[in-house]
Amino acid sequence: MKAFVMKEIGSVGFTEKPVPEPGPFDAVVRTTTALICTSDSHTVQGGIGPRENLTLGHEAVGVVHAVGSEVRHIRPNDRVLAGAITPDWGDAAAQNGFPSQSGGPLGGFKFANSKDGVFAEYFHVNDADANLAVIPDGIPDEWAVYCSDMLSTGFMGAEKGNIPIGGTVAVLAQGPVGLMSTAGAKLRGAGLIIGVESVPARQALARRYGAGEIIDFTSEDVVERVLELTGGEGVDTAIEALGADVTFQTAVKITKPGGTISNVGYFGDGEFVRIPRVEWGVGMADKTIATGLCPGGRLRMERLLRILESGQVDPTPMTTHEFAFDDMEQAFEVSDKKLDDVVKVLIRFG
Repeated sequence: MKAFVMKEIGSVGFTEKPVPEPGPFDAVVRTTTALICTSDSHTVQGGIGPRENLTLGHEAVGVVHAVGSEVRHIRPNDRVLAGAITPDWGDAAAQNGFPSQSGGPLGGFKFANSKDGVFAEYFHVNDADANLAVIPDGIPDEWAVYCSDMLSTGFMGAEKGNIPIGGTVAVLAQGPVGLMSTAGAKLRGAGLIIGVESVPARQALARRYGAGEIIDFTSEDVVERVLELTGGEGVDTAIEALGADVTFQTAVKITKPGGTISNVGYFGDGEFVRIPRVEWGVGMADKTIATGLCPGGRLRMERLLRILESGQVDPTPMTTHEFAFDDMEQAFEVSDKKLDDVVKVLIRFG
């Protein structure tokens, strides 16, 4: 089969690999639709260290090609969604309530990390009954594929943000994860959602998904403006959706005492992330910092598919570009270099 791989740090391209075989509890899926993620770029840049001919990608849907002898819920020819995070559900971390961390820090993040990812004609899924969800007939692939990571991660930002009904929320950066954090904050009942973003097209999407106010950090001071919008108090919840030291510091500064900083950003470089001492109440402001890795698992995916099926969120306006799998090199360049006002690149397989 054809696979799109990280040849080495800084280099990508196609190669041929054998079609994977399922273990007793596993499945092999024929890929039909995928999305490129910014974290794929982080990987190629060396964010998880050197890799050789590692198949990239972690957001995909497809049709089940084969299952192992012990798989009971998933059947060949099912149209399925695979979560970007595929935990080992028997691991101690999963039994302790943190399945995404099974096998060590970020251990549930297997695709394009500890095993080949989904940018191939076929991909392997461990614990298939627990990690694959059957897609309802009324949901097209180009909708369902967003559940694998963007909805799951973005909604997690809102879920871990402890948003009170009618509360105030600021979402720092309105990339795909930030946009779905905004949508998640609306679903959680926020009364005021403030989107921090400078790109006009992303500002418009933020308003579409629930932002009542937009702050352009290139033209105004984010901290001053948030305090103005909240009567000098700060927000109940700040969601950091970029993964940069400066935005994390801003999140701490704009969160009121007793509030929550919910971090969903990927910090791909730097040795430390700093906490502003005074705005942190010199350590005593009762500000909670919550973190997490994109939740995975069949139950999570089924719940997200239900959100789509009910029409509460339409993720497809984030799809700004579409490419065939054969044009993957061009597609990756568009996503990696942020060309042509890209938000999200969708890949269609044969």
